[in-house]
Amino acid sequence: MYKIVGVDGQQYGPVGAEEIRRWIADKRVNAQTLVQTEGAQEWKPLCSFSEFASELRAVSPPIAPPPCAVASRASNKIPAGICGILPGSLGIHKFILGYTGAGLVMLLATILTCGIAGAVTHIIGLIEGIIYLCKSDEEFVRTYVDGRKEWF
Repeated sequence: MYKIVGVDGQQYGPVGAEEIRRWIADKRVNAQTLVQTEGAQEWKPLCSFSEFASELRAVSPPIAPPPCAVASRASNKIPAGICGILPGSLGIHKFILGYTGAGLVMLLATILTCGIAGAVTHIIGLIEGIIYLCKSDEEFVRTYVDGRKEWF
């Protein structure tokens, strides 16, 4: 069984291999569509799964999005990176990326411990801010916008 991240950023599944093959034929998914196998933690592009190679070769390659489309989807990269580095213990960078739950965890951990856990959450924010700023726009979009990776 597999989970899929659609072009709308939503997760779909679990679905079986036959359903994915139908989606490939219908051009609802392509080689760059992010897929997670059952029990796995990481998301991989559909082209990395050998069981779908023949179906992907049968359909024409997708047209790459224009560079401006990737740049607009990565528009939160710099604000999130800066807010991760500076006020990282408050989780503002998580809220910027739309990770409300993770942002609340960091914010509440800092506030409810009267700042004691703030040292730990600030280090987490600092590391994440640096990671955000070091990634290319394409990699940032793939990991944090499409892949919805909340931590590190």
